Amino acid sequence: MSLQNHLFDQTPKRILALDGGGIRGALTLGYLQKIEDILRVQNGNNPDFRLCDYFDLIGGTSTGSIIASCLAIGMKVEDIKNMYFDLGGKIFAKKYKWWNVFQLGELVKAGYDAGPLEHELQKLFGEITLESDKIKTGLCVVAKRADTNSVWPLINHPNGKYFNTPDGKNKDIPLWKAVRASAAAPSYFIPQVIEVGGGMSSAAFVDGGVSMANNPALQLLMVATLKGFPFHWKHGEDNILVVSVGTGMGRLNRLPQDIRDNNLLNWAQQIPDMFMQDASWHNQAILQWLSKSPTAWQIDGEIGDLQEDLLLPDENGKGLLSYLRYNMWIDADNLTKLMNKPYTKEQVDGLTEMSNAASRFELYDIGSADAAAKVKDAHFPAGFKI
Repeated sequence: MSLQNHLFDQTPKRILALDGGGIRGALTLGYLQKIEDILRVQNGNNPDFRLCDYFDLIGGTSTGSIIASCLAIGMKVEDIKNMYFDLGGKIFAKKYKWWNVFQLGELVKAGYDAGPLEHELQKLFGEITLESDKIKTGLCVVAKRADTNSVWPLINHPNGKYFNTPDGKNKDIPLWKAVRASAAAPSYFIPQVIEVGGGMSSAAFVDGGVSMANNPALQLLMVATLKGFPFHWKHGEDNILVVSVGTGMGRLNRLPQDIRDNNLLNWAQQIPDMFMQDASWHNQAILQWLSKSPTAWQIDGEIGDLQEDLLLPDENGKGLLSYLRYNMWIDADNLTKLMNKPYTKEQVDGLTEMSNAASRFELYDIGSADAAAKVKDAHFPAGFKI
Protein backbone atom coordinates (compact mmCIF):
# COMPACT_ATOMS: atom_id res chain seq x y z
CA MET A 1 0.00 0.00 0.00
CA SER A 2 1.30 3.46 -0.89
CA LEU A 3 1.74 6.22 1.69
CA GLN A 4 -0.91 8.16 -0.23
CA ASN A 5 -3.48 5.42 0.42
CA HIS A 6 -2.47 5.06 4.07
CA LEU A 7 -3.07 8.75 4.66
CA PHE A 8 -5.82 9.92 2.32
CA ASP A 9 -8.31 7.23 1.35
CA GLN A 10 -11.37 6.56 3.51
CA THR A 11 -11.12 2.79 3.81
CA PRO A 12 -11.16 1.35 7.36
CA LYS A 13 -8.08 2.59 9.20
CA ARG A 14 -5.73 0.79 11.58
CA ILE A 15 -3.66 2.56 14.25
CA LEU A 16 -0.78 1.11 16.29
CA ALA A 17 0.15 2.93 19.53
CA LEU A 18 3.28 2.03 21.51
CA ASP A 19 3.87 3.10 25.13
CA GLY A 20 6.99 4.54 26.66
CA GLY A 21 8.90 2.66 29.33
CA GLY A 22 12.65 2.74 28.75
CA ILE A 23 14.32 -0.62 28.25
CA ARG A 24 10.94 -2.29 28.89
CA GLY A 25 10.22 -1.63 25.22
CA ALA A 26 11.75 -5.08 24.77
CA LEU A 27 8.53 -6.47 26.25
CA THR A 28 6.54 -4.53 23.63
CA LEU A 29 8.51 -6.29 20.91
CA GLY A 30 7.39 -9.66 22.25
CA TYR A 31 3.77 -8.63 21.64
CA LEU A 32 4.57 -7.12 18.26
CA GLN A 33 6.17 -10.32 16.99
CA LYS A 34 2.96 -12.21 17.72
CA ILE A 35 0.85 -9.47 16.11
CA GLU A 36 3.06 -9.49 13.02
CA ASP A 37 2.81 -13.29 12.75
CA ILE A 38 -1.01 -13.21 12.98
CA LEU A 39 -1.42 -10.39 10.50
CA ARG A 40 1.01 -11.91 8.00
CA VAL A 41 -1.13 -15.05 7.84
CA GLN A 42 -4.38 -13.05 7.72
CA ASN A 43 -3.13 -10.96 4.82
CA GLY A 44 -1.86 -13.56 2.37
CA ASN A 45 1.10 -15.05 4.28
CA ASN A 46 3.55 -13.00 2.22
CA PRO A 47 7.07 -13.41 3.69
CA ASP A 48 7.74 -9.75 2.86
CA PHE A 49 4.78 -8.56 4.96
CA ARG A 50 5.56 -5.77 7.42
CA LEU A 51 3.39 -4.07 10.04
CA CYS A 52 3.70 -0.83 8.06
CA ASP A 53 1.71 -2.58 5.30
CA TYR A 54 -1.21 -3.10 7.69
CA PHE A 55 -1.23 -0.07 9.98
CA ASP A 56 -2.14 3.32 8.49
CA LEU A 57 -0.75 5.25 11.46
CA ILE A 58 1.99 4.03 13.78
CA GLY A 59 2.96 6.16 16.74
CA GLY A 60 4.80 5.96 19.99
CA THR A 61 6.20 7.79 22.97
CA SER A 62 9.80 7.61 24.16
CA THR A 63 11.05 4.05 23.61
CA GLY A 64 7.77 3.45 21.78
CA SER A 65 8.75 6.16 19.29
CA ILE A 66 11.96 4.31 18.48
CA ILE A 67 10.07 1.10 17.73
CA ALA A 68 7.26 2.93 15.91
CA SER A 69 9.72 4.72 13.63
CA CYS A 70 11.53 1.48 12.83
CA LEU A 71 8.22 -0.15 11.91
CA ALA A 72 7.20 2.87 9.82
CA ILE A 73 10.33 2.66 7.65
CA GLY A 74 9.59 -0.97 6.90
CA MET A 75 11.64 -2.98 9.39
CA LYS A 76 10.32 -6.34 10.52
CA VAL A 77 10.00 -7.03 14.22
CA GLU A 78 12.82 -9.59 14.32
CA ASP A 79 15.28 -7.02 12.97
CA ILE A 80 14.04 -4.35 15.38
CA LYS A 81 14.51 -6.77 18.26
CA ASN A 82 18.15 -7.38 17.33
CA MET A 83 18.74 -3.65 16.93
CA TYR A 84 17.01 -2.93 20.24
CA PHE A 85 19.10 -5.43 22.15
CA ASP A 86 22.24 -3.79 20.81
CA LEU A 87 20.94 -0.24 21.35
CA GLY A 88 19.85 -0.88 24.94
CA GLY A 89 23.23 -2.23 25.88
CA LYS A 90 24.95 0.88 24.57
CA ILE A 91 22.75 3.75 25.76
CA PHE A 92 22.38 2.49 29.34
CA ALA A 93 25.95 1.23 29.65
CA LYS A 94 27.31 4.01 31.87
CA LYS A 95 25.36 5.92 34.49
CA TYR A 96 26.69 8.91 36.38
CA LYS A 97 26.78 8.26 40.11
CA TRP A 98 24.72 10.51 42.33
CA TRP A 99 27.72 11.38 44.46
CA ASN A 100 29.72 12.43 41.38
CA VAL A 101 27.59 15.41 40.37
CA PHE A 102 30.45 17.24 38.66
CA GLN A 103 32.14 16.16 35.45
CA LEU A 104 34.94 18.24 33.99
CA GLY A 105 34.01 21.09 36.31
CA GLU A 106 30.34 21.22 35.26
CA LEU A 107 27.22 20.12 37.09
CA VAL A 108 25.94 16.89 35.58
CA LYS A 109 22.56 17.51 33.91
CA ALA A 110 21.39 13.93 33.31
CA GLY A 111 22.00 10.40 34.51
CA TYR A 112 23.27 9.12 31.17
CA ASP A 113 25.41 10.48 28.36
CA ALA A 114 23.13 11.11 25.38
CA GLY A 115 26.00 10.63 22.94
CA PRO A 116 25.56 6.86 22.42
CA LEU A 117 21.78 7.27 21.98
CA GLU A 118 22.24 10.03 19.40
CA HIS A 119 24.95 8.10 17.56
CA GLU A 120 22.84 4.96 17.32
CA LEU A 121 19.70 6.83 16.22
CA GLN A 122 21.65 8.65 13.51
CA LYS A 123 23.10 5.35 12.33
CA LEU A 124 19.62 3.80 12.32
CA PHE A 125 17.67 6.57 10.56
CA GLY A 126 20.40 8.36 8.63
CA GLU A 127 19.21 11.38 6.64
CA ILE A 128 15.49 10.48 6.81
CA THR A 129 13.30 13.49 7.61
CA LEU A 130 9.59 13.58 8.43
CA GLU A 131 8.78 14.22 4.75
CA SER A 132 10.89 11.32 3.45
CA ASP A 133 9.30 8.70 1.23
CA LYS A 134 11.30 6.14 3.17
CA ILE A 135 8.57 6.42 5.81
CA LYS A 136 6.05 4.00 4.35
CA THR A 137 2.97 4.77 6.45
CA GLY A 138 1.56 7.43 8.74
CA LEU A 139 3.92 8.16 11.62
CA CYS A 140 3.41 10.09 14.87
CA VAL A 141 6.29 10.69 17.27
CA VAL A 142 4.92 12.01 20.58
CA ALA A 143 7.22 14.49 22.32
CA LYS A 144 6.81 17.16 25.01
CA ARG A 145 7.92 20.69 24.27
CA ALA A 146 9.40 21.79 27.57
CA ASP A 147 9.72 25.51 26.83
CA THR A 148 5.94 25.82 26.27
CA ASN A 149 4.82 22.79 28.35
CA SER A 150 2.83 21.36 25.41
CA VAL A 151 2.56 17.88 23.91
CA TRP A 152 3.77 17.84 20.31
CA PRO A 153 2.64 14.98 18.06
CA LEU A 154 5.21 15.16 15.24
CA ILE A 155 3.51 13.69 12.16
CA ASN A 156 4.46 13.04 8.55
CA HIS A 157 1.13 14.07 6.98
CA PRO A 158 1.87 16.69 4.27
CA ASN A 159 -1.28 18.66 5.12
CA GLY A 160 -0.35 19.16 8.75
CA LYS A 161 -0.62 22.73 10.06
CA TYR A 162 3.06 22.81 11.01
CA PHE A 163 4.40 20.49 8.31
CA ASN A 164 5.37 23.04 5.64
CA THR A 165 3.73 26.38 6.33
CA PRO A 166 4.76 29.81 7.64
CA ASP A 167 3.91 28.48 11.12
CA GLY A 168 6.37 25.62 11.00
CA LYS A 169 8.64 23.39 8.93
CA ASN A 170 8.29 20.04 10.66
CA LYS A 171 8.88 18.29 7.34
CA ASP A 172 12.59 19.12 7.65
CA ILE A 173 13.03 17.61 11.11
CA PRO A 174 15.40 14.63 10.93
CA LEU A 175 13.64 11.51 12.14
CA TRP A 176 16.46 10.69 14.52
CA LYS A 177 16.03 14.09 16.21
CA ALA A 178 12.27 13.65 16.54
CA VAL A 179 12.80 10.27 18.17
CA ARG A 180 15.61 11.61 20.35
CA ALA A 181 13.25 14.38 21.50
CA SER A 182 10.53 11.88 22.40
CA ALA A 183 13.04 9.79 24.35
CA ALA A 184 14.68 12.65 26.29
CA ALA A 185 13.47 11.45 29.69
CA PRO A 186 14.29 14.08 32.35
CA SER A 187 17.07 12.89 34.69
CA TYR A 188 18.01 10.21 32.13
CA PHE A 189 19.01 12.36 29.11
CA ILE A 190 19.35 16.08 28.50
CA PRO A 191 16.58 17.79 26.46
CA GLN A 192 16.72 17.85 22.66
CA VAL A 193 16.68 21.20 20.87
CA ILE A 194 15.15 21.14 17.37
CA GLU A 195 14.80 23.79 14.67
CA VAL A 196 11.05 24.04 14.04
CA GLY A 197 10.70 27.23 11.99
CA GLY A 198 7.71 29.53 12.31
CA GLY A 199 7.74 32.31 14.87
CA MET A 200 10.37 30.56 17.02
CA SER A 201 13.30 28.98 15.23
CA SER A 202 14.11 26.40 17.89
CA ALA A 203 12.32 24.47 20.62
CA ALA A 204 13.45 22.33 23.56
CA PHE A 205 11.86 18.90 23.92
CA VAL A 206 11.76 16.32 26.69
CA ASP A 207 10.35 12.82 26.82
CA GLY A 208 6.74 12.53 25.68
CA GLY A 209 6.16 10.37 28.73
CA VAL A 210 6.21 13.52 30.87
CA SER A 211 2.60 14.06 29.85
CA MET A 212 -0.73 12.25 29.64
CA ALA A 213 0.54 10.53 26.48
CA ASN A 214 3.12 8.05 27.73
CA ASN A 215 0.38 5.66 26.65
CA PRO A 216 -0.25 7.45 23.33
CA ALA A 217 -3.35 5.55 22.15
CA LEU A 218 -5.86 8.32 22.94
CA GLN A 219 -3.51 10.95 21.51
CA LEU A 220 -3.24 8.99 18.25
CA LEU A 221 -7.03 8.64 18.03
CA MET A 222 -7.25 12.41 18.40
CA VAL A 223 -4.58 12.93 15.73
CA ALA A 224 -6.51 10.64 13.40
CA THR A 225 -9.97 12.19 13.86
CA LEU A 226 -9.91 15.76 15.21
CA LYS A 227 -10.49 18.54 12.67
CA GLY A 228 -7.35 20.38 13.75
CA PHE A 229 -5.21 17.52 12.46
CA PRO A 230 -5.07 16.64 8.75
CA PHE A 231 -6.14 12.95 8.69
CA HIS A 232 -9.92 13.40 9.22
CA TRP A 233 -10.62 9.67 9.44
CA LYS A 234 -14.16 8.58 10.24
CA HIS A 235 -15.17 7.39 13.69
CA GLY A 236 -16.88 4.06 14.10
CA GLU A 237 -16.29 0.51 15.24
CA ASP A 238 -16.02 -0.57 11.61
CA ASN A 239 -13.88 2.41 10.58
CA ILE A 240 -11.02 2.63 13.09
CA LEU A 241 -9.06 -0.08 14.89
CA VAL A 242 -6.64 1.09 17.61
CA VAL A 243 -4.09 -1.47 18.81
CA SER A 244 -2.30 -0.27 21.95
CA VAL A 245 0.77 -2.08 23.31
CA GLY A 246 2.33 -1.46 26.72
CA THR A 247 5.73 -2.03 28.31
CA GLY A 248 4.50 -3.80 31.44
CA MET A 249 3.57 -2.31 34.80
CA GLY A 250 5.07 -2.70 38.25
CA ARG A 251 2.47 -3.36 40.92
CA LEU A 252 2.64 -1.04 43.93
CA ASN A 253 1.67 -3.13 46.94
CA ARG A 254 2.99 -1.64 50.14
CA LEU A 255 1.79 -1.22 53.69
CA PRO A 256 0.39 2.18 54.75
CA GLN A 257 3.21 2.37 57.32
CA ASP A 258 5.78 2.09 54.51
CA ILE A 259 4.16 4.95 52.60
CA ARG A 260 3.98 7.13 55.70
CA ASP A 261 7.69 6.59 56.32
CA ASN A 262 8.77 7.51 52.77
CA ASN A 263 11.58 10.03 52.60
CA LEU A 264 12.19 12.53 49.81
CA LEU A 265 14.37 10.14 47.84
CA ASN A 266 11.72 7.40 48.05
CA TRP A 267 9.09 9.76 46.69
CA ALA A 268 11.39 11.04 43.95
CA GLN A 269 11.92 7.46 42.77
CA GLN A 270 8.26 6.44 42.93
CA ILE A 271 6.37 9.48 41.64
CA PRO A 272 7.30 9.20 37.91
CA ASP A 273 6.00 5.63 37.69
CA MET A 274 2.88 6.58 39.66
CA PHE A 275 2.12 9.42 37.24
CA MET A 276 2.79 7.23 34.19
CA GLN A 277 0.45 4.52 35.43
CA ASP A 278 -2.29 7.03 36.31
CA ALA A 279 -2.10 8.60 32.85
CA SER A 280 -2.14 5.19 31.16
CA TRP A 281 -5.15 3.98 33.15
CA HIS A 282 -7.00 7.22 32.40
CA ASN A 283 -6.42 6.82 28.65
CA GLN A 284 -7.38 3.17 28.79
CA ALA A 285 -10.58 3.87 30.70
CA ILE A 286 -11.69 6.44 28.10
CA LEU A 287 -10.95 4.13 25.16
CA GLN A 288 -12.79 1.23 26.80
CA TRP A 289 -15.70 3.60 27.45
CA LEU A 290 -15.82 4.40 23.72
CA SER A 291 -15.59 0.79 22.52
CA LYS A 292 -16.59 -2.81 23.13
CA SER A 293 -13.07 -4.10 23.53
CA PRO A 294 -12.43 -7.86 23.60
CA THR A 295 -9.29 -7.15 25.66
CA ALA A 296 -10.93 -4.86 28.23
CA TRP A 297 -9.19 -4.63 31.61
CA GLN A 298 -10.84 -4.03 34.95
CA ILE A 299 -10.00 -0.40 35.58
CA ASP A 300 -10.84 -0.54 39.29
CA GLY A 301 -13.27 -2.17 41.71
CA GLU A 302 -16.01 0.42 41.18
CA ILE A 303 -16.31 0.89 37.41
CA GLY A 304 -15.03 -2.55 36.41
CA ASP A 305 -14.16 -3.04 32.74
CA LEU A 306 -16.81 -0.64 31.32
CA GLN A 307 -18.34 -3.30 29.08
CA GLU A 308 -21.82 -2.14 30.10
CA ASP A 309 -20.99 1.57 29.77
CA LEU A 310 -20.58 2.21 26.05
CA LEU A 311 -20.47 5.98 25.48
CA LEU A 312 -22.23 7.44 22.44
CA PRO A 313 -23.25 4.21 20.67
CA ASP A 314 -24.48 4.60 17.09
CA GLU A 315 -27.91 3.53 15.87
CA ASN A 316 -26.69 -0.06 15.69
CA GLY A 317 -25.30 -0.03 19.22
CA LYS A 318 -21.68 0.13 18.03
CA GLY A 319 -18.88 2.17 19.56
CA LEU A 320 -16.69 4.96 18.18
CA LEU A 321 -13.79 2.59 17.51
CA SER A 322 -12.50 -0.95 17.79
CA TYR A 323 -9.87 -1.11 20.53
CA LEU A 324 -7.27 -3.65 21.65
CA ARG A 325 -4.92 -3.22 24.60
CA TYR A 326 -2.04 -5.60 25.33
CA ASN A 327 -0.07 -5.17 28.54
CA MET A 328 0.74 -7.05 31.74
CA TRP A 329 1.61 -6.75 35.40
CA ILE A 330 5.27 -7.32 36.18
CA ASP A 331 5.03 -8.90 39.61
CA ALA A 332 6.27 -12.11 41.21
CA ASP A 333 2.95 -13.98 41.15
CA ASN A 334 2.17 -13.16 37.53
CA LEU A 335 5.70 -13.86 36.31
CA THR A 336 5.94 -17.15 38.20
CA LYS A 337 2.75 -18.42 36.57
CA LEU A 338 3.65 -17.12 33.13
CA MET A 339 7.27 -18.27 32.98
CA ASN A 340 6.91 -21.36 35.20
CA LYS A 341 9.74 -20.41 37.54
CA PRO A 342 9.96 -18.45 40.81
CA TYR A 343 10.81 -14.75 40.91
CA THR A 344 12.26 -12.85 43.85
CA LYS A 345 11.47 -9.22 44.70
CA GLU A 346 14.95 -8.25 43.55
CA GLN A 347 14.40 -9.90 40.18
CA VAL A 348 11.05 -8.16 39.75
CA ASP A 349 12.61 -4.81 40.68
CA GLY A 350 15.28 -5.40 38.04
CA LEU A 351 12.65 -6.06 35.39
CA THR A 352 10.60 -2.94 36.20
CA GLU A 353 13.62 -0.60 36.34
CA MET A 354 13.44 1.31 33.05
CA SER A 355 17.21 1.70 32.62
CA ASN A 356 18.28 -1.84 33.53
CA ALA A 357 19.68 -2.93 30.16
CA ALA A 358 20.55 -6.39 31.49
CA SER A 359 16.84 -7.22 31.66
CA ARG A 360 16.10 -6.65 27.97
CA PHE A 361 16.48 -10.28 26.87
CA GLU A 362 14.20 -11.64 29.56
CA LEU A 363 11.68 -8.86 29.04
CA TYR A 364 11.36 -9.89 25.40
CA ASP A 365 10.78 -13.51 26.42
CA ILE A 366 8.18 -12.41 28.96
CA GLY A 367 6.38 -10.30 26.36
CA SER A 368 6.42 -13.22 23.93
CA ALA A 369 4.98 -15.58 26.54
CA ASP A 370 2.22 -13.15 27.51
CA ALA A 371 1.43 -12.48 23.85
CA ALA A 372 1.07 -16.21 23.20
CA ALA A 373 -1.66 -16.29 25.85
CA LYS A 374 -3.42 -12.99 25.08
CA VAL A 375 -3.05 -11.99 21.40
CA LYS A 376 -5.68 -13.81 19.36
CA ASP A 377 -6.36 -14.04 15.62
CA ALA A 378 -10.02 -13.24 16.35
CA HIS A 379 -9.03 -9.86 17.82
CA PHE A 380 -8.35 -8.54 14.31
CA PRO A 381 -11.69 -8.28 12.48
CA ALA A 382 -12.03 -9.32 8.85
CA GLY A 383 -13.21 -5.81 8.00
CA PHE A 384 -9.73 -4.47 8.72
CA LYS A 385 -7.83 -6.81 6.40
CA ILE A 386 -5.70 -5.05 3.81
